[in-house]
Amino acid sequence: MSVDLTVVGGTLATVDGLREAGFAVDDGTIVAVGDPDRLPAAERTLDVDGRLVMPGVVDPHVHVDGFNSIDSYETGTAAAARGGVTTVINFAWQTWTGEREYGADGSVWADEGSLLDAIERQKRKADGAYVDYGLHATVTAEDESVFEEFDALIEAGVPTVKFFTAYDIGVSNGFLRLAFEELADRDAVAVLHTEDAAVCEALTEERRREGRGDPVDYPGARPDYAEAMALADAVTLADSTGCKYYGIHTSSRAAAAELAAVREDGSQFRGETCTHYATLTEDAYAEQGTLALQSPPLRRADDVDAMFEYLREGTLDVVSTDHVASTREEKTVDDWWECSFGVNGLQTSLPVFHDEAVNERGHSYGFLVRAMCAKPAATFGLPRKGRLAVGADADFVVFDPDESYTITAEENASKADYSIYEGREVTGRVMATYVRGERVADESGVTADPGYGEFRARDVPEWGARGGNT
Repeated sequence: MSVDLTVVGGTLATVDGLREAGFAVDDGTIVAVGDPDRLPAAERTLDVDGRLVMPGVVDPHVHVDGFNSIDSYETGTAAAARGGVTTVINFAWQTWTGEREYGADGSVWADEGSLLDAIERQKRKADGAYVDYGLHATVTAEDESVFEEFDALIEAGVPTVKFFTAYDIGVSNGFLRLAFEELADRDAVAVLHTEDAAVCEALTEERRREGRGDPVDYPGARPDYAEAMALADAVTLADSTGCKYYGIHTSSRAAAAELAAVREDGSQFRGETCTHYATLTEDAYAEQGTLALQSPPLRRADDVDAMFEYLREGTLDVVSTDHVASTREEKTVDDWWECSFGVNGLQTSLPVFHDEAVNERGHSYGFLVRAMCAKPAATFGLPRKGRLAVGADADFVVFDPDESYTITAEENASKADYSIYEGREVTGRVMATYVRGERVADESGVTADPGYGEFRARDVPEWGARGGNT
């Protein structure tokens, strides 16, 4: 009896380091890992010709087909596939009206809405996905009726609920406490965007009055202490209620330090940073203007160093993209406060982070695989993702660690027509991406049919002690 596929001729990159081995795939699942000569006979053999093979990247923080992103599931997941990302987790917005924020006449948020309806709306839109996807339910109003949906959300495979402390969809600490109690009763996860709204609004208004619309004045309107203040409040509430807490897009040493203060054994708290916070500084606003604008802002070089320090010691677990697709025209405005937030990165995240982490800073491939593949999968209830092991989905990336090239937006599969990494030379290139044993992208572009990607219902994750979720 033969299997569908064997992958040989390369080096496997795992959380434990590099391993000279191959693996066998049958019905989309890895069924054997080891000496290529001892693998079962296969209908097809993929010889990767000396390249690295790593697990597919799991990105738990992307924005596609939503109020803030022009990417459809087809274009967003095409970018993912070309960038070695095999699973994404997108957001289902509770009260979103379906209208794009950019150019909208009035608010794009309704007064009330159902989380379950939002989940179904996103699943209907996702019929063109090339890679597998999950969803976070996203609360955008202080409506306690959503608590009644939490059991059904978990049953639907969505055990994570996102909240904001900023913008017009931010919620109060009082509401967070109630929500955290409900989530703790179900062992579900709260996902938090933390910036102190009052501080950010006051500093933004101050800059408006003074006419300080140049993008270099933007970081001061959303300072690191505003991020740290809101994070400190949120983790205090999570600690007191026993709620699992995941902090998204950590950008500063100050905020990471607040998370470190409560992690202890690491069983209750998790956190992420993003590729841009680990590779770019606020100098990008002078160089790129509002094209580089996102929230929280890019910080100083010391904050970039801090992202790696906290990833190494385990306070931060995950490197995501917070991918948002916009056009150059949308992002080019007279004053920074008129600019939409967000930058695209799905297609470039792996090569950019690889170049910075492995080539420039000397981190291991185990470090890379933990932060981009294994830990995001384990953190978010995807036990079949993020690893090259028997029983896992055969999601993998063929990667050439020695090929150098210059990033250009001309290669974007996303609808975004610019890149914050434009002109950046990196060493390390995605050669091919496989999802459940089938090639979805290679150097020629996307090779799968739209709709190959599937919705992944997620389990309520089990979080062990720090370092135990790899």
